[in-house]
Amino acid sequence: MLENLFTLVNTVALVGWLLLIFAPGWQWTRRIVLSLGISLFFAIIYIVMFALNIAAFKLDSFSTLAGVMDLFKAPQAVLIGWVHYLAFDLFVGCWEVSNAQRTGVPHKFVIPCLLFTFMLGPTGLLMYWVVRQLTVKPKLEANF
Repeated sequence: MLENLFTLVNTVALVGWLLLIFAPGWQWTRRIVLSLGISLFFAIIYIVMFALNIAAFKLDSFSTLAGVMDLFKAPQAVLIGWVHYLAFDLFVGCWEVSNAQRTGVPHKFVIPCLLFTFMLGPTGLLMYWVVRQLTVKPKLEANF
């Protein structure tokens, strides 16, 4: 059961990332990925799994590194954590594409950022921020 769910969420995430990278303007990318549909799907899986396993989580486990390491000894906890990563990394990727489309960052510059966000989360976000700073001209304020 857990292995099947792991395969499902990884496959769905990969489809989302491929659509963001290769077809960011396609109507189905907008409907399924940029609408946050996949990230919300992951959120539902996360909540259900957490609710079904809540007895295994002790609040004080989150306050120490040893406690968190102890939590991740259970396969269910690892999968819950993995779904958490998938949801948030894909959310950030969606934001990068949406923000780039809105601000005029060329998609060819966004692609490397998406790859880094997919594999190394915060690194890709920082990379996108740098790319945006270098490619988007600041708008003059009307107050001048």
